[in-house]
Amino acid sequence: MDKKTILAIVLVVIVITVSMTIQTMFFSPNTADTTANTATTATPTADVTTDGTQSTESSINEEEVKAIAVSTTNNSTEQFVFETDLYTITFDPVGASISSLMLKEHAAADGERVDMIFRGENDNNAFLMYWGDDKTNPILDAFSYTVDGQKVIFSNSYKDANGKSFTIVKTFEFKDGEYLFAVTVDILGDGDFGGLNTNGYAYTLAYEPQVGPAFTQMKNSAYDYRRVYVDMYKNNGKLKKSTVKFSNGTYQTTNQLQWISVTSKYFTVVALPEDNTLSYKYSAKQSTDGDIAQSDSLYVSRPATSGSTEDTIYFYAGPQLKAYLTSYYSGMDNSWGLRNTNLDDAMEAGSMFSWLENILKWCLNILYKIIPNYGVGIILLTIIIKILLWPLTKKSTASTAKMAALQPQLKELQEKYKDNPQKLNQETAALYKEAGASPMGGCLPMLLQFPIIIAMYGLLNKHFELRGAMFIPGWITDLSVPETIATLGFNLPFLGNEIHLLPILYTVSMIFSMKITQAQQGGSNQQGKGMTAFITYGMPILFFFMLYSAPSGLLLYWSAQNVLSMAQQFYTNAKTKKDPDAFVSKKKKQQSEDAKVPEAVRKYQEKLKRLEEEKARQQKEAAKNKKK
Repeated sequence: MDKKTILAIVLVVIVITVSMTIQTMFFSPNTADTTANTATTATPTADVTTDGTQSTESSINEEEVKAIAVSTTNNSTEQFVFETDLYTITFDPVGASISSLMLKEHAAADGERVDMIFRGENDNNAFLMYWGDDKTNPILDAFSYTVDGQKVIFSNSYKDANGKSFTIVKTFEFKDGEYLFAVTVDILGDGDFGGLNTNGYAYTLAYEPQVGPAFTQMKNSAYDYRRVYVDMYKNNGKLKKSTVKFSNGTYQTTNQLQWISVTSKYFTVVALPEDNTLSYKYSAKQSTDGDIAQSDSLYVSRPATSGSTEDTIYFYAGPQLKAYLTSYYSGMDNSWGLRNTNLDDAMEAGSMFSWLENILKWCLNILYKIIPNYGVGIILLTIIIKILLWPLTKKSTASTAKMAALQPQLKELQEKYKDNPQKLNQETAALYKEAGASPMGGCLPMLLQFPIIIAMYGLLNKHFELRGAMFIPGWITDLSVPETIATLGFNLPFLGNEIHLLPILYTVSMIFSMKITQAQQGGSNQQGKGMTAFITYGMPILFFFMLYSAPSGLLLYWSAQNVLSMAQQFYTNAKTKKDPDAFVSKKKKQQSEDAKVPEAVRKYQEKLKRLEEEKARQQKEAAKNKKK
């Protein structure tokens, strides 16, 4: 195999690898600095209140808080269901929390509605409170509650260490058409109530233990992950999204944030304080010790208070769709009147060719409207792209054919000038010029196709509409996840316990595509056989492991790409065999035909042509003289 082809295939390896890691290596958010931003927990000698004054004694001690019964609308401790147009919510009066937050319009792989709270039987509910900045002992008292329209209001009364009474009122407020809702915590005390202060914080509100949909194992790969992001104010006042870097499973910062989020590939939960100028402490905790494979919890700790307070934290819990997240830039576009929230930054970043992704997404959606099957749409889009790129493919094929035809002459030059590299370069360049060939002629057209390869990878890896999209019933039932034909009772090295058929079909098609391409290029010398064997078999096997857990839609595209490439190569090989100059330009063909004419005949033809031209000139001059 010639060096040009080897270079081209190596470039393909590089590009595909880069495209798989483009989010985290080049275009993913920067990692948040946990060293400078981590707050240390210490017991202060004097508690600092929110007005800047100091108190010589703590207003409340976590161990001395006692719950006292109050009379409100409902004192039941049984969980109850509350519905909006977008959510089905299961509230738990114990801890004034939520045990389930189901999305009515989005289904998981098993056909059930997506639950934005993924928890095990013994895991905490979401939206529990903790005293101070504690994150281990939630407040699990039974709250009384009332339901008032789109509001669910919980309340419970307590006494602090000094015997002063206060009431915690936690209100969940929802609005139609919104995946964003408000959680308002009121701390209501008498006139002499001294506020809440434990280690400098009043309370902590948590989102635990994990964002849905449910999973059995978490590979944290490009195809399946949970990530925590923060939108942090920098010294220049501008916001910058960063990926949280955990240290021993924890992260915390007292820097001013716009929001903190935990995100899966398609869904996200974002905590957005109404007043982010308060010195909140933002924390996250990642663990594999609970009932689920991995938990990623968020905590927002409110600074200590000197009296009664009211604070609101907004939560977005829903799909990563631009139409929803961008609506919080203008107060006219959302029911809450929120502006400049920067919530769309919570979405996963696109590739460097995101504009091309959008074009391809538009094309795929048009095809889906014509034939309502995204699997068929992916195949049709692949065919359309192949047709549009045929001129480039043809040029690459022609260049490859020329370079293959020149191999004997190149070997002669290499043997003839093996001791004179400068002369060899000159003669090689002259041969290329005479033949109209270029060593990079086949690579450049391929390079121009790489943006499409990267854009298609980005699109088919995270296109939201592919969730739950069936291609072939009983086999490929969801194009956003790997298809599974069998589940083993043990794990295979590097593969897990699930058997996927598409990666196998993709690998086989890639091997055949390589072999057909080599048939057109001719055999390799002895030294190149090892490299040829690696490219033919080693690379497909490497891609098999790289793409084994890839979404079905992405593997369907790659497999269709290979099959179409094989068809194109069959056509090219057949046409080249029938007519070796099939892919040579007309001008070059004419030059080749001219070269075959004997010298004497060619000179005679040239003489006749000159005589005819002279005769035509004389006739033209005679006509002019006649007119005069």
